[in-house]
Amino acid sequence: MMKLRAYLVDDEPLALERLRRLLDRTGRVEVIGAATDPEEAVAALAAEPPDLCFLDIQMPRLNGFELLSRLASPPQIVFTTAYDRYALQAFGVSAVDYLLKPIELEPLNSALTKVERLHASGRLAPVDIQALARQLAEAVQAAKPEYPDRIATRLGERLLFLDLARVTHFQAEDRLTFAVSDGKAYCVDHAIGLLEGMLDPKNWLRIHRGSVVNVQWIKEVSPLPGGSLCLRLKDAANTELTVARDRAREFKEHMAGQLKPRRPPR
Repeated sequence: MMKLRAYLVDDEPLALERLRRLLDRTGRVEVIGAATDPEEAVAALAAEPPDLCFLDIQMPRLNGFELLSRLASPPQIVFTTAYDRYALQAFGVSAVDYLLKPIELEPLNSALTKVERLHASGRLAPVDIQALARQLAEAVQAAKPEYPDRIATRLGERLLFLDLARVTHFQAEDRLTFAVSDGKAYCVDHAIGLLEGMLDPKNWLRIHRGSVVNVQWIKEVSPLPGGSLCLRLKDAANTELTVARDRAREFKEHMAGQLKPRRPPR
């Protein structure tokens, strides 16, 4: 059997690298390209359509569904996502599969088997973007995810539990992720992309490829040259964080939503 030709899209380079390594291990796929920029991916997918595309759902500027809506003939899709496991189980869309991050070899092989069978049978169903978006919203709402209020960090052989309300932000450095609380950095076992899906979106916002901030700790926002933003936190050190230019719009919309006056109860 000929190898499937695949294109990979994820805004996190480390996630792309991991997926490429796993696909190489399967020996079943030829990776013909990859992109961290969703707009670059649109052009590449239109110019040289693959057999399938591994596509992240949560990305800046264009999410996975918006990316697909720009393609006249979308390829078969395997979504990669940090969404709640129970929400994923609620999906039943033909010819589309889902891999929960961090991706593991066994479910990856199962997804490839499904796509190979569809190709062999010739029953390749068209991708219905509107239906996918609707089902995603319904599934996530039905799942009613519970968000953690603490996170674990290791100190030698001990586990220390940090209250997330005291964590000002998470920062990725040198392939490690740190939770910053009371001015101290604690190493945690979750990548930034996974944290983004785990944490309550009302209180936590991805502001950079390597940063997630607790919006309750933001004291001041000021513009920077080029369209990015500077955040000053209300911690003892007046920590400054940068909102990347491609995430500035989402950040402003999120903060504007928090500032809207609430109607008093009747």
